[in-house]
Order: sequence, then C-alpha cells, then structure tokens
Amino acid sequence: MPEAKKTRLLVVDDAKDARVFLCGLLETNGYICVPAASAAEARDLLQQQAFELALCDVNMPGESGLSLVRHILAKHPDTATIMVTGMDDPRIANFALEQGAYGYVIKPFEPNEILINVANALRRRKLEYEGRANREKLEQAVLARTTELRETIVRLEQTEGALRQAQEEAIQSLVMAEEFREKGTPWHIQRMSRYCALVAARLGWANERCELIRLASTMHDIGKIGTPDEILFKSGVLDPEESRLMQQHTEIGRRILSGSAELLTVASAIAWTHHERFDGSGYPRGLVGEAIPLEGRIAAIADAFDGITTRRVYKQALPPEQAVEVIRVGRARHFDPQLLDLFLGSMDQVLAIRQKYPDVDRMPGS
Repeated sequence: MPEAKKTRLLVVDDAKDARVFLCGLLETNGYICVPAASAAEARDLLQQQAFELALCDVNMPGESGLSLVRHILAKHPDTATIMVTGMDDPRIANFALEQGAYGYVIKPFEPNEILINVANALRRRKLEYEGRANREKLEQAVLARTTELRETIVRLEQTEGALRQAQEEAIQSLVMAEEFREKGTPWHIQRMSRYCALVAARLGWANERCELIRLASTMHDIGKIGTPDEILFKSGVLDPEESRLMQQHTEIGRRILSGSAELLTVASAIAWTHHERFDGSGYPRGLVGEAIPLEGRIAAIADAFDGITTRRVYKQALPPEQAVEVIRVGRARHFDPQLLDLFLGSMDQVLAIRQKYPDVDRMPGS
C-alpha cells in the first residue's frame, strides 16, 4: 500500500493483545504505528507528535474512548478517528459517528475490515483537509482585496461621534477609488446614497435607519472590483458575454460584504439586488415585486437616476428634467411604483443634493 508510507497511526486499547495485533497488522501493510494503553497516554502522545489517524477502544479504565474521540476532534482536528471495540451496541455506534468518528469496527473483525476502514478514513481525511485548505485559500484571496474595507467597517460599528465620522470618510475613500477606476464621478456615491436616505425618510423610517441605508448604499458597486478593466472601461455596447461578466458584480459584492454586522447585511443585500426590476426582468435572480428587498428597490431608483444624470465613459449625461421622464417610463416595470412616486415627489430635495455634490467636470446643461 504505497499511500501508507510515513502515515502515522495511534492505536489506543487497554488490552495488550489487541494493541499488538492491530499494530502488527497495520505495520505489515506499511503504516507507522504507536501504541497507547490508555486515553491519558494517548493524550500525551498526541501532544508530542502528529498522527493522521487514531484507532480507539470504547471501554477502557479511566477515560472512555468516546471521551478521547471528542478530545481529539476538539484539540487535534487534523487527526481522523475510528472506534475499534467489542461493544456491539448500535446506540454507541451512532453516538460515536455523531461525535465525528470516521468508522466503528466491532471485534472480532477480519483483517481486511480494519485495512478498508483505515484506508477509507484516511482518504476522507485527505479530501476534507484539501477542501478546507482550498476554502481557506479562496477566502484569503478575497480578504486580501477587502481587508481594509472590512477593518474600516468593523471600526465604524464600534465607535461614535468624531471617530465614526473619520471612519465613514475612510469607507467613502475606499468606495470612491472604484468610481475613479471606472472613470466615473467620485460624487456619484455621495448623491446616490443620499437619495436612498431621502426616500427612506419619506417612508417614515427613523433617523438611525435612514443613516444605515445611506452608509450601506455607498458600497452598492463594490463588486466591480472583480470586473475586468477591458469591460469596465469599454466605451461601446457590451456583447452578451461581456454583459454576463459585468452583471457578476452583484454576486461579487454580495460575497465581499456578507457578514453578521447590520451594516454589512444591508450593504450586501443592496449590492446583490440593486439591479433587480419590479417586473422580474432584472438580474441576478429575476426577483419580482416585493420579493426584492426594500433597500434594493430604493437603491435601484437612486442609482438609476444618478446614473442617467452622470456622464460616463460610455455615455453622456441627461439633465434632471429628462432623467425624470426616463425613469417615469419604468414605473411598475423597472421600479417600485410607490417608491418612485415618493422619489419624484421629492425633486426639490433631490436637486438640492445634486447641487451640493456636483461633478466638477459635468457637461454643460447636465
């Protein structure tokens, strides 16, 4: 068995004959075996050296094999475990497997039965180890690009007053970096996020919740960090494959912002759903009506209006009065009709926000 070379096994059994037999069988098949006569001795050995697998008897003086298995899973998670016992009790077997044991072999047993269980347990351990390593590698790759953003958000959740303001500015700087990368306007997020807060206030939300959607909506396009430059900077119409890749920014944004903090939860929902349409023709999931989170429906209106009135590399800006007519056509199709009416009924405040955060290089009349 070539795969057994250098594979270290811990054999735990208070019966010497059983230890000697198991070690002899396994060593004959290429494994390196270390015997232990008790759970206490096994604990000491586990502290001193690494084992790929431990074979444990259930009923031993002092600490039981089941207790030892729980200890191994908690303190030595890279070590697989198999119960080898004379106790033919389905309840104990089920309990051992529920605790995390990879197998349960009843004495007396055939040699091949032990060898097959050991090989299967080691194969499963290898697959789980590789899977965990791949997940950790992927998570590290994502975190490498978002650590600064996450740290800023965590600090923001933990502080108030002047420190909160300073950290909010740090978030805005990070998000505006993506706007600069897209060769758009750094004030887009300022206007769009305040439009969201304006609609939320018109809905009667408390100030704290209005502030939450304002902060969360600034990160609606953070997923574009994963969009290739040749697509993001393209001045012409995107082909179907390019459109598919561009649309992935909603999924990327959801993954980047996923977390338990309330700000992250709302930001993730907005990033994922601000391109959904009320009639179900949007993306990425084609949600219909109120199946779209309320924050996503609000952000869709705010993002669309500011997008129409903002010059981009692929289009010119429209003046506000024309933009109003454009988005009004999308009532009940693209946009939630109630929310759109609230937004259109607040144009004085909308225009005041545009005036406060103007584009330095805006086209004349835009």
